[in-house]
Amino acid sequence: MTDGTTHGTHAPHGAHAPHTPRAPHAAREAHDAHAPHDAFEAALHTLRVWDTDLPAFDPRAAPEDPSDLFRAWFLDAVGAGQPEPHTTQLATADAEGRPDVRTVMLHGADERGWRFATHSTSAKGRQLAARPYAALHFYWPLRGRQVRLRGPVAPGTPEEAYADLHARSTGALAAALTGRQSAPLASVRELAEASARAWERAGADPAAHAPTWTVYRLVPEEAEFFQGDARRRHVRLRYDRASPGAPWSRGLLWP
Repeated sequence: MTDGTTHGTHAPHGAHAPHTPRAPHAAREAHDAHAPHDAFEAALHTLRVWDTDLPAFDPRAAPEDPSDLFRAWFLDAVGAGQPEPHTTQLATADAEGRPDVRTVMLHGADERGWRFATHSTSAKGRQLAARPYAALHFYWPLRGRQVRLRGPVAPGTPEEAYADLHARSTGALAAALTGRQSAPLASVRELAEASARAWERAGADPAAHAPTWTVYRLVPEEAEFFQGDARRRHVRLRYDRASPGAPWSRGLLWP
């Protein structure tokens, strides 16, 4: 080739192509690009789990109904100073069976089930309409404790939704009145304007209601209580029953 290009040419057999030193700024950029990952890996592998005194748990003394044990553990977490012990991870699936999870607030728990609330038009509301089955997960790290629940979910009555929403703060009412949860948002300004209108309405009319606000109740068919142990001798107690309303059976699981 005589066009001045170098493609197709090779160094003589046995010779090495000349090494082009990397420019200092390129080396710095490569180092900077790896630095966050290296810091992440270093931090991740130096963290400890349950490196503290944890309470003992004797499963033989557990009550017959898991809701009783849940409430006892919840109050223990509150007494220990666990931040936001009433938050829980809600796992659902869409119509195609693809899983989803998010953190929500617990609104109540008794022998009838565990309650949470959201708009029926939200992503989780639509998913629960398509597949009315879900899981809840609570984690209280100060006590090394987890609770997992699985079972069918059903919406409550409009009266329950109204009572739930108006038992909460003005801010909670304003957030519910803002509406359109999970819908695309054009800008932060649009949210600010809608929120301001909702706050004004909530303050002027404390009886205002968001018609899509819904209380859901998960009625567990399985409930697992996990007590962590610093020596990794974790205690796992599982309650299960054939269907809601059936008697509970209990058993231990290997950690």
